[in-house]
Amino acid sequence: MKIVSILSAWMPGLGTLLHYRRDWLRADARAGLSVAAVALPVGVAYAELAGMSPVAGLYASVLPMMVYALFGTSRQLIVGPDAATCAMVAATLVPIARGNAELYISLSVTLAFLTGALCLIASRLKLGFLADLLSRPILLGFLNGVAISIVVGQLGKVFGFQYRHANLLERLGELPGNLWPVQWPVVLVALAALGVLWASNRWLPRLPSALAAMVVCGLGVWLLGLDQRGVAVVGPVPAGLPQLHWPSLPLRNLGELLGAAAALALVSFNSAMLTARSFAAKNRYDVDADGEFRALGAANIAAALSQGFVISGADSRTAVNDANGGQTQMVSVIAAATIALVMLVLTGPLAYVPQAALGVVLIYASLKLVDWRGLWSLRRYSRGEFLLALGTTVGVAFVGVMPGVGLAVTVAVLRFLMRVARPRESLLGVYPDRDSFHDLAIHPGAAAVPGMMVYRFESPLTFFNAAYFKHRVLALVDTAETPVYWLVIDSLPITQFDLTALAMLRELNAELAERGVTLAFAGRREEWLNWFRERGKTPDERLYSTLQAARRDFNAKMAGR
Repeated sequence: MKIVSILSAWMPGLGTLLHYRRDWLRADARAGLSVAAVALPVGVAYAELAGMSPVAGLYASVLPMMVYALFGTSRQLIVGPDAATCAMVAATLVPIARGNAELYISLSVTLAFLTGALCLIASRLKLGFLADLLSRPILLGFLNGVAISIVVGQLGKVFGFQYRHANLLERLGELPGNLWPVQWPVVLVALAALGVLWASNRWLPRLPSALAAMVVCGLGVWLLGLDQRGVAVVGPVPAGLPQLHWPSLPLRNLGELLGAAAALALVSFNSAMLTARSFAAKNRYDVDADGEFRALGAANIAAALSQGFVISGADSRTAVNDANGGQTQMVSVIAAATIALVMLVLTGPLAYVPQAALGVVLIYASLKLVDWRGLWSLRRYSRGEFLLALGTTVGVAFVGVMPGVGLAVTVAVLRFLMRVARPRESLLGVYPDRDSFHDLAIHPGAAAVPGMMVYRFESPLTFFNAAYFKHRVLALVDTAETPVYWLVIDSLPITQFDLTALAMLRELNAELAERGVTLAFAGRREEWLNWFRERGKTPDERLYSTLQAARRDFNAKMAGR
């Protein structure tokens, strides 16, 4: 019993499965079969996007789902191949492998293993807060950029040609010349796939549209012999389950792979957490960010061991799960078992699935990633956030997925540091009939207390803004219209300070004393006193619990002069 309790702490899904209720099974079975019906064609399509063989997409959909069912804290999230992470895998490995198919597979498996290992380390270090590092503007721009890259890249399959270049701008330049002469058999297959997708979504919304498109187009290829008329198909898919295989670590490429794995871990975790939190809020339960990091890490290691590639949370398959009433992690188990059964006995028909249909499915799925309305709404909210999202979109689409994400995160961190280094500041005053303090710039009816300047600095005091804080305080005192006898700092926004800030405060206190100004702090008095006691120091400044207490003491001192 104790062992089960310990295991359940590490594997939350295990506890759910051990105490599974029979009345959940019907809904979970329906949801599991629906998820499998969507995951099968999507796995094949996303494997192509990641540069892997179609069967690798199925491999990445079985064992990882089983593992997540044990480790995951979300009852709805479905993991598997994802458009954004697949695009990142291809962007990372194509320049390293340089056309070597065996090396590419080996690197992909290694990349999945490293991504999983970094997720496990992040979970151990309690880095679940990184779910918020990719802000909404960055994630919005990232998904828009990935969608643009995928759409342009898949046009080659839809129109039956191959690009000569990898860069998006160069590919756009190639398009006019590649579209003529028209490869009519290929284009007609693509139009058929598009028609089935549209019709099934329009009139049969509960039918897995991607699966329907591939079945119809594959049947057409088989009956009409279109594979003999220039229509490229998936080709033979090996039957059977994947053999577990421990990845080898290519040391010469380890540096490049580690950087890419870190980016993939961050992006896939943020994407999975957005989906998991959304459905958890809808169904009124909580997910544990550090636990999700661990679950995603275990699932990616499972993908590596089963010769798959990096996986993440899949929003479309999670939505299918929720729409069909999925109750627990048993949905993932049933979906994985269904896919495994197909791999054992039904891989033959997959050989006739046309590449053009896969391209249409990917384009159709990618267009759902695009959120131009959300991008435009950012413009009304914040011009800076809008430019960050737009820059991320352009960077990911035209510079590359990995450099684009890296640049966006760097810019976001720099913007945050700039806000902390040069934060908002204000001078506070009081209304004649009130005791509360207000920002003088916002409340024109308020006035400064004669002889007392109250300054608010809305940031922690640290080494990269201490000098600026001192400069601003002295400048305000020196340029005040009336003499300042006391300078009171509102301490509430100053949540912490370091030794550099402490040294600066000593210097500031001395320079203000030379000007005949007393330095005082109001707010967080006990916290400040505890900080000084722990370090065996005594504060030189006056410390008050509130601004009102500082004002009363100031008035008493001035009255006694």
